[in-house]
Amino acid sequence: MSILVVGMSHRSAPVDVLERVTLAGDDVDKLVRRAVETPHVGEAVVISTCNRVEVYVDAERFHGGVEDISSLLVDHAGIGRDAVLRHLYVHYDDAAVQHLFSVASGLDSMVVGESQILGQVRVALQRGQEQTTVGPALNVLFQQALRVGKRGHAETGIDQAAPSVVSAALDTAEACGTDLQTSRVLVVGAGAMAGLTAATLARRDVHDIVVTGRTLARSQRVAEGVQGTAVPWDELDAELALADVVVSCTGATGTVLDLERVRRVADGRPLVLLDLALPRDVDPAAADLPGVTLVSLAELAASTPDESTAADVTRVRDIVAREVASFLAARNAARVTPTVVALRSMATDVVEAELERLAARRPELAADVRADVAQTVRRVADKLLHAPTVRIKELAGQPDGITYASAVADLFALDLASVEAVTEAVAPRPEDGGGR
Repeated sequence: MSILVVGMSHRSAPVDVLERVTLAGDDVDKLVRRAVETPHVGEAVVISTCNRVEVYVDAERFHGGVEDISSLLVDHAGIGRDAVLRHLYVHYDDAAVQHLFSVASGLDSMVVGESQILGQVRVALQRGQEQTTVGPALNVLFQQALRVGKRGHAETGIDQAAPSVVSAALDTAEACGTDLQTSRVLVVGAGAMAGLTAATLARRDVHDIVVTGRTLARSQRVAEGVQGTAVPWDELDAELALADVVVSCTGATGTVLDLERVRRVADGRPLVLLDLALPRDVDPAAADLPGVTLVSLAELAASTPDESTAADVTRVRDIVAREVASFLAARNAARVTPTVVALRSMATDVVEAELERLAARRPELAADVRADVAQTVRRVADKLLHAPTVRIKELAGQPDGITYASAVADLFALDLASVEAVTEAVAPRPEDGGGR
């Protein structure tokens, strides 16, 4: 079986299609359970965020696995099959490992380098474990991806890419003639992006910051960190009417600030809306209202990063590339281990059978002589097997290394059932592929 990922993200699909595929909590659990019930899937994990839905599976067959998972996503979206399929991407085996490591490192995020994705990958693994859809293959892969993501953030300054997008949004507001320091800024949302936005506003000496989210306690935590004010969610309209700048960054799957709501609170006055959510929080039609300026995350994320950020991104890409190579080498070595074990077991069986036959034919041999003969025969067998077993492990790290193990199995007529039994008992540990 091999790793397969079928997914859709902000890179492959327009917002209106991505919004239809986006999953809520219960939908994630339902999808991951349905995935392992399909004919070609043994394990499954679903990463679901505001800008991506990806299903990782340990698939018995490539085409069957792709068809199974694609059909599940089409069923969930509830729109035309072709409308979904044309925006899906597929990564298989080595490419799937590369993709997950890049995702966990923030390289594939809309806001490059954002660290929230690490927590989302961790939650995806935990949900799969709770639903008992995770086995040894995906558990090792996701544990390693989390370690790689942490390493990228610890060893580089890629985290600074995310604040640069928030800063770009605020720069846009100022370019529209807004004086942030004298403005009332409303932050809609209370998650990681809201906290980042509030902190960036505070660093720019913005003193009138109001935070509102669906959970007042979370809004209060964000507001307290910047000496701002938290208000209940049911006061959203009242606060919108008072705000000069609105930064919306919720995790909602539908529009939060619809056209009529914006029309009522704007009423022709100057109002800057910075939509940092995906799926979008603000109805795009609001941009046509008198006095309203709307800037979306998609526009901001398309801006070119500065040189220091680009250098950090390059360093993280190098880390990911080395970690992928190390992980694949360790995984291939684990795959050939059963063949090595089966080969040595066969040799041991042959040696023991011949020693028993010798004992039956020459019972008069003294015990010490019999022991010397046994030691010599075992030493000869070990020496004959040493070179091929070492070579199999060396070749395992090459792209076609598994074929050498298969050739050895055919050459020595190894019992395939025994090899498969050993394979099921052997799985790489989390530290394989470069350490914990």
